Amino acid sequence: MLDEQKILACARRVFAIESQAIHALGNMLDDQFVRAIQLILECRGRIIVTGIGKSGVIGQKMSATFSSTGTPSFFLHPAEAIHGDLGMVTRDDMVICLSKSGNTNEISAIIPTLKKIGVPIITLTGNLRSSLAERSDVVLNVCVENEACPNDLAPTASTVAMLAMGDALAVALLEQRGFQKEDFAFFHPGGSLGRQFVTIDEIMFTGSRIPLVPLDAGLQQIISEISTKRLGGTCVVEDSGILAGIITDGDMRRLWSQPVNIDKLTAKDIMNADPKTIETGALATQAFKILDQHNIMQIIVVDVKKKPIGMIHLHDLLDAGIGSR
Repeated sequence: MLDEQKILACARRVFAIESQAIHALGNMLDDQFVRAIQLILECRGRIIVTGIGKSGVIGQKMSATFSSTGTPSFFLHPAEAIHGDLGMVTRDDMVICLSKSGNTNEISAIIPTLKKIGVPIITLTGNLRSSLAERSDVVLNVCVENEACPNDLAPTASTVAMLAMGDALAVALLEQRGFQKEDFAFFHPGGSLGRQFVTIDEIMFTGSRIPLVPLDAGLQQIISEISTKRLGGTCVVEDSGILAGIITDGDMRRLWSQPVNIDKLTAKDIMNADPKTIETGALATQAFKILDQHNIMQIIVVDVKKKPIGMIHLHDLLDAGIGSR
């Protein structure tokens, strides 16, 4: 029979130990952290992160975070490095080493070659007196009082401390670089993150694919434009090209039930003179919200002069993974 209270108490103890370890990092920060940021910003090449075991796993995450926030980086496994992968390191690069003990054999073995190449070395370690710390240009202290493991053996609090320090470096760097949401979107074109920042310009139909008719267009021309362009409607424009209104296929269906002589009607008589529009450069998610809010199927993209430069249908947004109904 499982002891529920004992299990929950263990989990809470782990959270307490690891949160205390992260909190302690803040008190240990000094000018070495600022120097690390300066070295990375001055680097003309890539940030190479290396570590083995649990530190290596943290290093992979750290490198991925750097790359996705504007600091080009890759992870180099130290065991592979001593068997030829050091050839990937250039004089323009810099190296971040992760080692709790500061005496990891595989990392120690590549330090002489890194020194010959001439790259700056930043080390994250819990042992400031280690040989690795002594041979590094910058040392960031990630010492923890004890691991969350009851035997004080399995890397737990120490890996959390390394992870937090890596995140602190990445966030400080992106702030210094002025990294914006648009930059983040550029490096995340896939998945839900990327879709949040897709602009309407990337999806809309432009040029000759935009359905357009003049104010005096007759019924045959209107029907032909809606049917040919297949966007469920057509823009109505003035002679100057300024948007005057929109006619949707729904408008056309409703027209047949009206007691009027449809043969004499023009686009000006049929159109909705207050169409929903969105300006170029807007987010696609914003377009979806407008369509959903007003229960309409298409939206016209206009420039600053209110001329139609694009049009998009709800189905095109859904196909692109924008929003849902």
